[in-house]
Amino acid sequence: MMALQSSIKAYMFLMCLLNYAFSRIIVGVPNEQEQDRISGLPGQPRVAFSQFSGYITVNEQHGRALFYWLTEATTSPHNKPLVLWLNGGPGCSSIAYGASEEIGPFRINKTGSSLYLNKYAWNKEANILFLESPAGVGFSYTNTTSDLKTSGDKRTAQDALVFLIRWLSRFPQYQYRDFYIAGESYAGHYVPQLAKKIYDYNKENPHIINLKGFIVGNAVTDNYYDGIGTVTYWWSHSLISDQSYKSILKHCNFTAEKTSKKCDHAVSYAVNHEFGKIDEYSIYTPTCTASFNDTVRRKRLKSIIFHAVSGYDPCTENYAEKYYNLPEVQKAMHANVTNIRYNWTACSDVLLKHWTDSEVSILPIYEELIAAGLRIWVFSGDTDSVVPVTATRFSLNHLNLTITTRWYPWYTGGQVGGWTEVYDGLTFATVRGAGHEVPLFQPKRAYTLFRSFLAGKELPKA
Repeated sequence: MMALQSSIKAYMFLMCLLNYAFSRIIVGVPNEQEQDRISGLPGQPRVAFSQFSGYITVNEQHGRALFYWLTEATTSPHNKPLVLWLNGGPGCSSIAYGASEEIGPFRINKTGSSLYLNKYAWNKEANILFLESPAGVGFSYTNTTSDLKTSGDKRTAQDALVFLIRWLSRFPQYQYRDFYIAGESYAGHYVPQLAKKIYDYNKENPHIINLKGFIVGNAVTDNYYDGIGTVTYWWSHSLISDQSYKSILKHCNFTAEKTSKKCDHAVSYAVNHEFGKIDEYSIYTPTCTASFNDTVRRKRLKSIIFHAVSGYDPCTENYAEKYYNLPEVQKAMHANVTNIRYNWTACSDVLLKHWTDSEVSILPIYEELIAAGLRIWVFSGDTDSVVPVTATRFSLNHLNLTITTRWYPWYTGGQVGGWTEVYDGLTFATVRGAGHEVPLFQPKRAYTLFRSFLAGKELPKA
């Protein structure tokens, strides 16, 4: 009997060795998901949720690779949806803005060397995936220099689709999970365009990307209505004179690819002589005098009504640029693995300057995806003069949607959080007292908005 037991033990031990050897042969390489795990960021407070970051190659021939940062939900991550966050620009980083100033779990201290917790982080409700897109933004890179001068809407959407498919292969636990896309500003292009890419892809492939809907804020939507709406906001909020308002409307063709000299002069005069030194992204809050740059401001403002730039905040982005350029931070995040020869920056002026294609209007995509039954919410911070609430309302009004719940004030913390109207297929909401980056200026109200969106419920009436 003892001999039999010894033989069985020897047999079992041998089988264990064989199984281990076999698994090593089959797996072949270390688990990519675990390679991307962040054990902890420099200066980070202790947290219980998991984090991952790294690269997904989206084009082998050109060597384009996109950088991501996943912050899993603080509780029950396996039961909660996946939300992809995109910032706009074009050329601005979702790590700099979305993750570090708006909805991410951490904020960066003024020293640029440590982090503190965000009380209203969106990963309390969902698993949040931040993507630096397109290649050339932040840590995302390309080995083909010409890519930086040929980026545009179409390639950005296609690369983002490839990213998601390959990322889900690396993180199979998120396949078939409820999936939403969120973003702001020029991501008013990125988000609906990617949603359409996924919708079309799912017609012919298994629905591993289980797209349920999207939400966008202060979103670039339609060139003509955005242009008219922006100038109207400037005038109605007393930023410009009656004379400048009439001059801009007279000389500017908001559907033209290039502006006329008279239009440039009218806009430049209003911006340089009438705006004053305000933060155009949040017209009622103080500016950051430590880094206020008139030249940069004027350059960006001059093109606002034609090419809205995402999420510029002159102080907080400085903290991000200090933190994400620290070698120990890059090492912890598995970033800059190719030793890029330039500093990480919040926005890429090269991409903005050389953007090759931009849809004139995103409204046709809205019409198609509304008909497809996706959950679509659009929100506007009402103190933003870059992509203001009037621009969004003008654009959405031309969808001619049926109203299902009339305009009403919504509440959070006993105060009016904003106003909202529900249409057949779309919800629009304003966020009171918020600038271009809504969660930065009104984090609690933005959090209530996000929770209501995920739940598919109307914003609270009391």
